[in-house]
Amino acid sequence: MNYGKRSTSKKRNALISRTSMLEKRAHVSFIRVLFTALIAVCVMVVCLGIGSFRGVIAGAPHVNDVDISPLGYATFLYDDQGTQMRQLSAPTSNRLPVSLEQIPVNLQHAVVAIEDERFYEHNGIDVRGIARAAVKAITTGNFSEGASTITQQLLKNNVFTDWTNESTQLERFTRKFQEQYLAVEIEKKYNKDVILENYLNTINLGAGSYGVQAASKKYFNKDVWDLNLSECATLAGITQNPTKFNPITNPKSNSKRRKEVLDHMLDQKYISQDEYNEALNDDVYTRIQTAQLENPEEESTVYTYFEDEVTNQVINDLMNIKGYSKTQATNLLYSGGLKIMTTLDSNIQQILDEEYANPDNYPADTQYELDYALTVQTPSGEQVNYSKEMLQLYFRDQDPEFDLLFSSPEEGQQYVDQYKANILADGSTVVSERVNFAPQPQSSMTVIDQHTGYVKALIGGRGEKTASLTLNRATDTTRQPGSTFKIVSTYAPALNEKGDTLATTFMDEPYEYPDGSPVNNASRTYGGETTIRKAIQNSINVVAVKCLEQVTPSLGLKYLDDFGFTTLAHGTEADKDANGNIWSDANLATALGGITNGVKNIELCAAYAAIANNGNYIKPIYYTQILDHDGNVLIENSSVSRSVIKDSTAYLLTSAMKDVVNKGTGTACQLDNMTVAGKTGTTEDYNDLWFVGYTPYYTCAVWSGYDNNEKIPEDARNFHKNLWRKVMNRIHEGLDDKDFDMPASVEKASVCEETGLLPRSGCPTITEYFDISSLPTEYCDQHFYGNSDDYDEDSYNYDEDSDTDSAADAIPTAAPDSTDTGDNADNTDNGSGDNTDNGENPDNGDDTGDDTGDNTGDDSGDNGDGDDSGGSEDDPVEYY
Repeated sequence: MNYGKRSTSKKRNALISRTSMLEKRAHVSFIRVLFTALIAVCVMVVCLGIGSFRGVIAGAPHVNDVDISPLGYATFLYDDQGTQMRQLSAPTSNRLPVSLEQIPVNLQHAVVAIEDERFYEHNGIDVRGIARAAVKAITTGNFSEGASTITQQLLKNNVFTDWTNESTQLERFTRKFQEQYLAVEIEKKYNKDVILENYLNTINLGAGSYGVQAASKKYFNKDVWDLNLSECATLAGITQNPTKFNPITNPKSNSKRRKEVLDHMLDQKYISQDEYNEALNDDVYTRIQTAQLENPEEESTVYTYFEDEVTNQVINDLMNIKGYSKTQATNLLYSGGLKIMTTLDSNIQQILDEEYANPDNYPADTQYELDYALTVQTPSGEQVNYSKEMLQLYFRDQDPEFDLLFSSPEEGQQYVDQYKANILADGSTVVSERVNFAPQPQSSMTVIDQHTGYVKALIGGRGEKTASLTLNRATDTTRQPGSTFKIVSTYAPALNEKGDTLATTFMDEPYEYPDGSPVNNASRTYGGETTIRKAIQNSINVVAVKCLEQVTPSLGLKYLDDFGFTTLAHGTEADKDANGNIWSDANLATALGGITNGVKNIELCAAYAAIANNGNYIKPIYYTQILDHDGNVLIENSSVSRSVIKDSTAYLLTSAMKDVVNKGTGTACQLDNMTVAGKTGTTEDYNDLWFVGYTPYYTCAVWSGYDNNEKIPEDARNFHKNLWRKVMNRIHEGLDDKDFDMPASVEKASVCEETGLLPRSGCPTITEYFDISSLPTEYCDQHFYGNSDDYDEDSYNYDEDSDTDSAADAIPTAAPDSTDTGDNADNTDNGSGDNTDNGENPDNGDDTGDDTGDNTGDDSGDNGDGDDSGGSEDDPVEYY
């Protein structure tokens, strides 16, 4: 090395030269800039991280807005005695809430031991658990190790419910961080017992059971508080994988998991060695299988017809009364944990179910109607739907008379198979198919307590009910009511406000509708002067039409509205058909039940129940109260009545309809030990058969007919009356036989049988009931024998004897207000009466075969005109 003076001087000059100094400064500046930049980046990253975390936290629900309670609870229906009869639940709402005090301590400890062993120590986040999961992930590459606490899992199930839709790691991280943040906040707000109680009522425990009480019922058929240690461990082991550890379908897997639970409980000193050994040796799985036999699932899969209608009514009321949307109302019904107190009498319902299930109550030659639907996928991928109507058209190319009625389901299935094979011949495949055979003729029945409007029982069809919310012929189907309409459309307004009485007479003679078509009696004969009582007893069509002509069809239609019928046509835009025709039921054919759309069984029953209830109508009620999940009254469904007819009118109609059952068209419906009033109904071509009757206790309506409106065979025209009699006899077993109470507004008087006026010495007389305001004041001018000076009109007194000891106060007339004069025979506003299939060319035949030969009503004298039925010895048949 050169250390001479020159060399040293040169080096010194190089060091202190301007160029060298600039280079050094530039180097130092670069380092400073780089360091500053790194600091800035770090600050930015930290700030960005803090901002992101704050954003994630800000996106989490506020702790005060978080509800950690389970999202869905099962709803229960109860009968009129408070007995549970049905559980309603959505797939994830089969949950029965219980308090922590009701849950065994062993079950609490079992869940904590296997799910979150430091639950009672951490603040919502288990740091040790997170560290353990992280180490395992790094060392093994397995990221499946869980570190969520019970508090986090509760939030995941009840707050972050859309976690199953997460598609990215960022979404999962965001949710997990919010979950952890809220877990800490939740533990500040609630104590451990509240958190654990909600968790145990939330968790999925397999087999459609959510929460420990529902699972206990499902697997062991007992309440959760009755579980032993072994059973507690069995349930606690399910929640990690409800399908894999289902003790019914996978007992071996559950057994291994149960041992793991017991091991954790022993290690954490929740149980002793002796308790461990006893639980491990317990044969819990045999008990589980036995419980399944004792509590089969089939019992609760298909709702009854009554339950179908209750659910419909509840949803409608939640929408109309509480303002919920259809979706909200449905969710509340199936997931809201409601308690619905219904009006069902389980004993009466059982009677209906048993009688309708008895094949001896139906005609021997039962047919079966096919209901069919098929969806296929063609080779091109298109989905095509096929219906029963299309099947019928297919076979009508071969047989023009082909219908959907078969002598047996097996015969019908052959046609189904043939039709399906033709469709699948091109390589199409079945997507879905529905095949159902309903026995025919069909029938429906409803029973109402007329005093309250409570529907006590109903059945919407015969044959096995294979699904919930299917066709309910008692509440959904509309059918022509036949002569049952004579009472409510014609005689009720005539007696109530037109001044007519049961003794008022009409000439039973050949008569025509305004369009010239004949009004035919069932017997094709006529009886001359006929009282309203006799016309009701023998269901005489001419008298009914003449009476409605006097009442006016418009007033008759108004009374039908007041009686609660909702399916009538009023000549408005709502009654326009597809061809632009506007229909109205304000015409004479309505007297005989010839209406546009028909009526529902339940509404016809309710109308007659109003007569049985002294003229007061109550809309049918299926439930009395709905309680929410917390036991608060959500809806109170009280009976609300309105007066449709006076109590005197109701009693007069009841008196006449007692004659229908005692000696008229309804003798087949007499009960063994109970007074009955009622009315038969038959449409012209025997498409619909009815009997609606009531006792002092209950009102019952029965209908029979073919679903496809076929004519009912002659040997099948009385089974509905047999059903009515059998059901009502059983319902009234043990009840005191009593008559209907006559109100104080009704009196008895003797009148001329042929004119309904006060009798003279030559008059054939009858004793009749009258509204006190309608007692006759004029004397008969058609029968008088001897010297008039010998007859003292002042000597005649009314017979005021009452049939009963009790009398009700008169009820004011209903709202109907008509400007018609009462003697108006002009029917220009009534239409032609030809809007139905009745009225022309009726068939002849014997409907009931139960005529007693006594058609005199309450006659106390000799009927000079002979038999009102035209001399026929057969029971009158109603064609309307």
